[in-house]
Formats: sequence, C-alpha cells, structure tokens
Amino acid sequence: MAMNPIAPYRMPGRSDLPAAAVSWRPDPERAVVLVHDMQRYFLRAFPAGRSPLTDLLGNVTELLAAARTARVPVMYTAQPGGMSRKDRGLLNDIWGPGMSAEETDRGIVDDVAPEPGDTVLTKWRYSAFFRSDLEERLRRSGRDQLVVCGVYAHMGCLITACDAFSRDIQPFLVADALADLSLDDHLMALRYAADRCAVPLTTADALAGLGARTAPAARTTPIHGGTRPCPSAPMSSSSAERRESGGTSPSPAPSGATT
Repeated sequence: MAMNPIAPYRMPGRSDLPAAAVSWRPDPERAVVLVHDMQRYFLRAFPAGRSPLTDLLGNVTELLAAARTARVPVMYTAQPGGMSRKDRGLLNDIWGPGMSAEETDRGIVDDVAPEPGDTVLTKWRYSAFFRSDLEERLRRSGRDQLVVCGVYAHMGCLITACDAFSRDIQPFLVADALADLSLDDHLMALRYAADRCAVPLTTADALAGLGARTAPAARTTPIHGGTRPCPSAPMSSSSAERRESGGTSPSPAPSGATT
C-alpha cells in the first residue's frame, strides 16, 4: 500500500520555533542521535528535489557527520516491512498493511545510510521504544538525551520524544531535520513538544551542541521557565537545498543489531 503523495512545503526555520518549557541543551557526553524511519517507502511520498525533502536529507546528513565526528552514538529505526496482521496490530486499521519487505520499500536512503558501529532498531509502532531495547542501550551507555530527526514529525518522532520524556530521557526534536505530511502537522509537533515534553531546535543549534563549531548556538531568553530562540541569531547555511533523494542502503539489520 503506497503512501499518499505529500505536497511540497517550506521547511520550518528558527523563526518557527516555539518557546520550550525547559532549557535543556544537547551535550555530546549525554546524547544519542536517533534517525527515525528514513526509509524509501516513507520518503517516496515527498516530491524529489523540493522542500521539505531536500532540506531534510541535507540537514540529517550534517547532523550525522557532526555526531560521528564527536563520537556521539547514532541509532536508526526502520520498519521491517511485510509485517503480519498480528505484528502490525491497530496500525493496520489506520494505515493498512504498510510497506513490503522489498529493499525498495524498507531500505534506508543512501544519503543518510547507517555506517559501521551504528545501531539499527526494528520499528513496530509509533514509539521507537516499543518492543526494542532502545532504553536499555541508553542506560548501559550512560546516555540520557535523545536527539530525534527523520519522519514523520507529528507521529513517530513526537511519540518517541514523549516516550523518552516519560522515561526521564531528555528529548530534542531537530525542527529542520524532520518532515511531515504537511506544514501544519510539522508545526503542531513542534508546538506540542515545546509545551509538554521536548526542546525543538534547529540543525545549527544541534551542531553547536554536539561540538561542530561552524555555527553559533542560538542565544536564548527565559520565557516562563523555558527559553525562546533569539530571532537575531544567525542560521547556518546548509547543503540540504542542493541535495536530492538518493537510493537505498542495505536492509536494516535485525532489532538491536549494528551495521
């Protein structure tokens, strides 16, 4: 069952960031970067060569490069495809049978493919924590922050952030390294996260927090116990606008395996 086509929309930027209720900042000694469901089946719905896909791919690529340089662990989620009705559960009632087990559906796009040492978790529901050892891996590594990028912002990305919050893991949504079914859905995810469970931030902010000093971190001013990004803070230029969707990487490894 194919995803419905998604109309192009502008990628949210710094001026779209809502004020967060908390003032957490990414720390390379505490963070893990989670690349959420960047599979060909999901990205195929976006028009190639246009926003938000171009921005998404470029910004996730930059985020991964910074994380790997700083030795911040990188994890991926990927649905296995070809799920049985039992495994798919109530997802089937809303989304139908979902992707096939073919590489053309379940492969992670080459632009952001896993590298040796990265972890690929099998994804079963909206939350990346469901039926996975994500929390256990974070605890064992002494990490208590989750920097989330990928698709779709108001579904799996937001629900994973909420689930992380419930487990006392500080979540961050990288606003311009996410994409969604529409701009309204995308902005809704950022608003809810800022109010209730996470810190939305830009790729430039995340790069600064993870140790890539090519772009300054956003300046902030207190707002009701949280922070509001300063609109005068510069936004780094990204290679995203010059990128187009690539092919697919090798199939995600089984749950908990590394590639």
